[in-house]
Amino acid sequence: MTSSEPWSRETAERYDAGETVMTSPAVLGPTVDFLARLAGDGRALEFAVGTGRVGVPLRERGVPVTGIELSEHMAAVLRRKVDEETLPVVLGDMATTVVPGGFSLVYLVYNTISNLLTQDEQVECFRNAARHLSPGGRFVVELGLLPLRRMPPGQTAVPFDVSDRHLGFDTVDPVTQVLVSHHFVREEDGRYRRGNSRHRYASPAELDLMARIAGLELEQRVADWDGSPLTADSEKHVSVWRKPA
Repeated sequence: MTSSEPWSRETAERYDAGETVMTSPAVLGPTVDFLARLAGDGRALEFAVGTGRVGVPLRERGVPVTGIELSEHMAAVLRRKVDEETLPVVLGDMATTVVPGGFSLVYLVYNTISNLLTQDEQVECFRNAARHLSPGGRFVVELGLLPLRRMPPGQTAVPFDVSDRHLGFDTVDPVTQVLVSHHFVREEDGRYRRGNSRHRYASPAELDLMARIAGLELEQRVADWDGSPLTADSEKHVSVWRKPA
């Protein structure tokens, strides 16, 4: 059992259409460059591979990719893009599911580690990454940072997108470290579709401690896939931990 909330068939079917920015060359180019460089001549394992937004172009770059995915519906969308031989996918949760072989790279993109809603499961996710890594291999996590500078005392909601077609805001519980992303999407007929998803946020320092528990060492932390430096104003981080050789 896992605390993650699997994506439904409806969500999976419209996922790619709703993530046009994240599937653009401007975003995917630096992402794939970064991951391919770390993978080298080895194999890559993507936790929560989803519809293959990153896994498919990384495979096209020549890196052998295997995916773990909790939602059978997301995996079904990926399967329309590539076959099982090209990009194998194992259905299961990223904290406990084991696939054969060793990997030079294990990675988690786009805040996906926050889908695990307990600290224990996030620790197990790090342990599972370490379990799959060959000596000297890397574990990469992309995760948003809380917008603390935009949250005065007492405020619990922060907007992240206000546009003609979409209103998005996060509500934050600092006690449980649970963040709920709320979405209001305007359909073609003018009606609004409402959705939300729960996440457990963790600070970079907390992730570093999880990595130490799993026997991994911090190697690099940057603000984005282009390698830009992390600052107090950064909205996310990309962190790399290494399994000692």
